[in-house]
Order: sequence, then structure tokens, then C-alpha cells
Amino acid sequence: MFKNRLVRILALLFLTCQAALASKVDTVETYSAAMKKTIKAVVLTPDSYVSGREFPVVYLLHGYSGNYADWVKKAPSVHQAADTYQTIIVCPDGNFSSWYFDSPADPSSKYETYVATELVNWVDGRYKTIKNRKGRAITGLSMGGHGALYLAFKHQDVFGAAGSMSGGVDIRPFPNNWDMAKKLGPYAQYPDRWEQNTVINMLHLLTPGSLALIIDCGTEDFFFRVNNHLHEKMLERNIAHDYITRPGAHNWPYWTSALNYQLLFMQQYFDKNV
Repeated sequence: MFKNRLVRILALLFLTCQAALASKVDTVETYSAAMKKTIKAVVLTPDSYVSGREFPVVYLLHGYSGNYADWVKKAPSVHQAADTYQTIIVCPDGNFSSWYFDSPADPSSKYETYVATELVNWVDGRYKTIKNRKGRAITGLSMGGHGALYLAFKHQDVFGAAGSMSGGVDIRPFPNNWDMAKKLGPYAQYPDRWEQNTVINMLHLLTPGSLALIIDCGTEDFFFRVNNHLHEKMLERNIAHDYITRPGAHNWPYWTSALNYQLLFMQQYFDKNV
């Protein structure tokens, strides 16, 4: 009887220690002065956060029709990833269909300003972060893949590494999809807006080596062709990047797998630069 009780006590202590070492998930409320509203985000801190040192941050963006809680609900491995890579992971809310730019057609949608400036400043002000581009990366899926590259290209002083999973890296072939016309105006009426805000046309903002870049897309994904085209254009311009393709579609099983490649890439970037 004593032996069984001892086993139970030891098991309880083990589970308590495991829980104490597990990553912590905070659902936080941030404020956007640009949009004059409160916006939620998820912040995951690694098991060693109590150590007192500063940590790198990966901003992880959701896709069209998603929200800030998508990654923690639909890809639970993200909890373990914060511990594995000893990184703070921030999951912003990009609204239903913001595409993460400041919309020229909808003045109430300013998600470039929010994510790249307001949220970064909010996180740096409240968490033990490495407060420069060498300790900051951004990636995301689908709409968030477009958003991550878009924001990193335009804000190279903020982010040092960027990635995309199944990203909508060229929006022009899809003028009637995913509410993009609501944010840019119809393509037929405002072609310049579409040309200027599609990632594939923003490579002129980069110089070789200015960003650490990783792009990943499944071969059965409807965005595969535009990702492959982006890869070819980057090769032409001598822009170094990791490019991953493998069988897979536009779905959570693919993104859950892809996340590990992305975070490993980001960790290697941080290890070299921090």
C-alpha cells in the first residue's frame, strides 16, 4: 500500500514538473491606434521563459477567414514548438480578410500598421524579447503567407527572417477571390493597386542577403504555380532562399508539418545572428 501511494506521489510530482516546464499560452488584448479598436492575439512563451533572458519572436499569421486562435486550435503542435525552438510565438489577428496591408479602399483596415508596428511595439513592451530585427521573424499560411512576405519586404528594419506556407504570393490571378477586391478595389478599375501590392512584384525591395527567406507550398495546392513562379524570379535576381515543395494540398495537415520546417529555419537564423 505504501509503495502504491509512493508511486502515485512520484507520478503527481512528475506531472506537476512537466506542467511547470510546458509553454504558456496567453490570450491578450492589444490596441490599434490606427484602427481605434482592441484586437486579440495569442502569445506562447517557452518553458524556460522564467530564466530571465531575452527571447527571439516569431510572428505566425493565420489565413483568410481565420483568426488569432487558429494556430493553437488547429495545429496543437505549436505549443511544443515554443519549447523546442525556445522562441516566443505570437499569433496576431489579421481579421477575416485583411490580407495584412493597409487597405487603400477600406480606411478601417490597417493591418500592415497594426502587425508590423503597433503589435511589435506592444509585444516588446510587455515580454522579454530581443528587440531588433535579428531576433524577429514572421511567417504564415495562405493569406498569412502573403502577409508575412509582404510585411517583411516592406519592413526590413523590423524583421530579419520571413517565411510563407502555401502563400498567396501573387494575388493577380485571383481577382474575384477571398474579398481582395474589397480591400484593393476591383482589379479592372484599380490595376495599379493590385500590381503594387502583390508580393511577386515586390522583389525590387530586396537586395541579396537582406532577409533570410523560406517558402513552402504543396504540389497539389492551388497556389503552387504562383509559388513556383516566385521561386524562379528570386533565382533570377540572386535572392537566396529555401524553397520546399512536396506532395500536399491547401490544408491543416500540410501546414502543421510545414511549421516545423519554418521554425527550424528561423531558429537557425536566430542562432547565427543573436
